[in-house]
Amino acid sequence: MTHSELDLSSLRYDLHTHSTASDGTLSPEQLVARACEKGVEVLALTDHDTVRGIRSLLARDIQGIRLIGGTELTCLWGKRVVHIVGLNVDTESQELHQYLSEIDQLRVQRAQQIAQRLVKKGLPDLLPAAKDKADEGVIGRPHFAAAMVAEGIVRTEQQAFSQYLGTGKVGDVKMAWPTMEQAIEVIRQAGGIAVLAHPTKYRFTFTKIRELLTDFKAQGGGALEVSYIGISPSHQQELIKLALKHDLLISAGSDFHSPGQHWTEVGRFTPIKQSAPHILEYIL
Repeated sequence: MTHSELDLSSLRYDLHTHSTASDGTLSPEQLVARACEKGVEVLALTDHDTVRGIRSLLARDIQGIRLIGGTELTCLWGKRVVHIVGLNVDTESQELHQYLSEIDQLRVQRAQQIAQRLVKKGLPDLLPAAKDKADEGVIGRPHFAAAMVAEGIVRTEQQAFSQYLGTGKVGDVKMAWPTMEQAIEVIRQAGGIAVLAHPTKYRFTFTKIRELLTDFKAQGGGALEVSYIGISPSHQQELIKLALKHDLLISAGSDFHSPGQHWTEVGRFTPIKQSAPHILEYIL
């Protein structure tokens, strides 16, 4: 597909999804099957701080859908956590693998600290169960939540977060994440385009979002996610204006994690009404 042949008005795509390689509930193969069922033609698997899932897919001869190498990197802008999606990355990049290996070590240390804190709170050691829930993927708080439900400690994963794992709770262990500049740089080293993910989900004012975008662009960021589940039409329009102002491409995706989350689906996000340079025009 060439630049001149690309018709985004009819193309079904999703540039932000997750699998069991991080905190999704579908395997990479199941995710692709679901995307195909929903008519998605272009899919980026962007698991948190890993490329294991997309590497396994790219190693296979999968027909009927175009796959894009991706990841979603957690990083710090000042003291605030933000997420940078890397699209069209080389999943064999040595620089990227080294970066992600260091993140893996940090996540393991964090998981151990979460388990220790919960034990001190009177809970059993949930680390083995959380590892089992992660199934070779990246261990995170959602896996501890699932383990709590399985052990009968709480009824729902939401209850696990509200009582033990949410912000300010005993299991809320902070990580020494890399900086946003470091995340952007490693995506660029891997040949990809850095995308600021879901900017209105950080509970920033638009004044703060504008500051974030100024820094993001100055540090080498290339695109802005302007459409995803939950964004209002007015906020989408404002984000597109900011993308144009900062000479950023626009991107969109469902941020799909699980079929059990009824509000999201692979390939589903708020339609983009306003014209702006799209990241797919530079990838496909």
